[in-house]
Amino acid sequence: MTNRLERLIDQGVGRVPADIVLKGGSFFDLVTGDVVRSDIAIGADRIVGTSGDYAGEIEIDISGKIVVPGFIDTHLHIESSLVTPHEFDRCVLPYGVTTAICDPHEIANVLGAAGIEFFLESALETIMDIRVQLSSCVPATHLETSGADLPIESLLPFRHHPKVIGLAEFMNFPGVIHKDPVCMAKLDAFQGGHIDGHAPLLCGKDLNGYLSAGIRTEHECTTAAEALEKIRKGMHILVREGSVSKDLAALIPIITERLSPYLALCTDDRNPLDIAEQGHLDHMIRTAIANGVEPLAIYRAASISAARAFGLRDRGLVAPGWRADLVVLDSLEDCRADMVFAAGRRVTDALFSTRRPVAPIGLDSVKARPVNAAHFGVPAREGETSVIGVMPGKIITEHRRYRLPAKGNETSVDLANDIIKVAVIERHGKNGNHANGFVQGFGLKKGAIASTVGHDSHNICVVGVDEDDMARAANRLGEINGGFVVVEDGKVTGEIALPIAGLMSLEPYEKVRDTLHHLRKAAFSLGATLEEPFLQLAFLPLPVIPHLKISDRGMVDVDRFALIG
Repeated sequence: MTNRLERLIDQGVGRVPADIVLKGGSFFDLVTGDVVRSDIAIGADRIVGTSGDYAGEIEIDISGKIVVPGFIDTHLHIESSLVTPHEFDRCVLPYGVTTAICDPHEIANVLGAAGIEFFLESALETIMDIRVQLSSCVPATHLETSGADLPIESLLPFRHHPKVIGLAEFMNFPGVIHKDPVCMAKLDAFQGGHIDGHAPLLCGKDLNGYLSAGIRTEHECTTAAEALEKIRKGMHILVREGSVSKDLAALIPIITERLSPYLALCTDDRNPLDIAEQGHLDHMIRTAIANGVEPLAIYRAASISAARAFGLRDRGLVAPGWRADLVVLDSLEDCRADMVFAAGRRVTDALFSTRRPVAPIGLDSVKARPVNAAHFGVPAREGETSVIGVMPGKIITEHRRYRLPAKGNETSVDLANDIIKVAVIERHGKNGNHANGFVQGFGLKKGAIASTVGHDSHNICVVGVDEDDMARAANRLGEINGGFVVVEDGKVTGEIALPIAGLMSLEPYEKVRDTLHHLRKAAFSLGATLEEPFLQLAFLPLPVIPHLKISDRGMVDVDRFALIG
C-alpha cells in the first residue's frame, strides 16, 4: 500500500507520468459551477491531478469536451431491467452510470437470502460499482403470498459485506409508526447506519414519527410540496424517473442550486427498451436542463450530492484524490457520454470480458397450478363493483366503482369504459390462491397479457378480455419458467422468458431489448394504450394508498386500497 500511495503522490506532483491523462478538455467544477480548462491525470483507480498540464503513459485527446463525475443511481431494482447484474452493468455503464445502489427486493421476495447472495456475488464482479441495500420488507405485505420471509436474523449475516450500504427502502411505514415488533427489530439493528425510506404521501406528525426511526432518504415524492416538506424535515430526496413512475416533471421546481445538496437521482425500475431509446440518468439530466434546470443543480444531484447521501465519500467530484469515475461529454446540455471511466478504467467491450461469471439461480421458481377459463369467473352482484384505476406514469392506483354488466351469473368486462378482468395467481407453490377483479386503463379490446413480475410478491398477474386467453397466458408462464406473455385468440403472439426467479433473462440485454420491441407490438395489437403495459401490469398487485389514512391498528384503512379480490 505504501508503494502504491507513494506512486500516486509522485504522479500528482508530476514527478512521474500518470497512468492516463485526458488532455485538451475541461471539467465541470461542482463546487463553484465553473467549467475549468485542464488536463485530468489518473493514477490507478483515482484522479491524481487537475488544474495543470500532465504527462501520461496513455494520453487521450478530449479537446473541446467536458468531463463530469460519474453518475450515481441512488435507488433501483436491477431485476426490473429484466437482465442479470452482469448484463445491467454492460447495458448501463456506457451511459455514464458508474455507481448503482440497488435493493434486491424483488428476487429476495421470491428466493429469500439466496437472492441477496446472488446479487452480492455479482456486485463483486461488475465493472460498475454496484452497492446493495438489504431488503427490509420481505414479505412486503401480509395481504399476498410471497416466496420468502427475511426476518432480521436473516439480514444480519450480510450487514458487514463490503458491498452493503445499509437497510433498503422501509416500505411498511404504518408498521414503523405503530411500532410493529418485526419492523422495530430491523430498525434497531441498523441504527447508526443508512436506512432508506419509502413513504408515499406521508406528512405531518406521522412523517415526523417515521423519520424519528433514523430514516434519511426517500424516492416516492410525486409533488414538489411533498418533497419540500420532507427536505425541511431532513430527508434527502431521490428524484425518480423510471419506466412507469415518472416524477421528474413534477419535481423540476425543487431542482435548484440551493436545494441540490439535498437531492439525488434514481430510476427505481427501468427496462432495457427505454434505456436503448432514451438513456438512463443521462436522460434525466438533459430533460431537466431542457426544462430550465441549471446544469450545476442537476449534475450535483447526479453525483456529489448522491454520494454524500449514502456515505460514499470517495466519489462525486473531478478532483485529486477522488475516485476516477468520469464521463466525457460533448456538452453539459446534451449529456451524452462519449467516453466513460470506472475506477480509472476506460469502459470498453474488452473490459467487460474480464468479469467472472456468476451462476444463475431460481430457475424453477414458477410453481403455479394450471388454470382454465372457469378460474377467472366473477359472480354477478347487485350494485357497484370495485375497479382498480390505473394512472399512467404512476404506480399509484385509484379505487373506483362501477356498475358492470352481467353475462349469465357472472360479472362481465365493460369495454366501453375500458374495464377488463385482472387476476393474481399464487406461483410459489405454497397455497394455490387465486383472486379475480377488474381494472380500468389498459385499453385492451381483446386477448390477455400475463407476467410473473408482480410487485412485490411476484405472483402471476394477468389482465384480459377473454377468460380462455387469460388461462392460456397464465399457463404459458409456467411452461417458460416465468416472464411476460401476450395471447390473442388462444395463440401466444409474444413472450419473453425470465427464468431467473421469474424476473430476469438469461439472454444478453440486446436480445431482451429486441424481444421487448416485439412484445410491445403484440400488446398494442390487443388495443393496449399504456406506454409500458408490462411494467404497469407488474405494479397492479401493489396495495397503494391514494388517500392516506392510518388506523389505530397499525394498518392502512383497507377501504382506501385498490385491492384485488
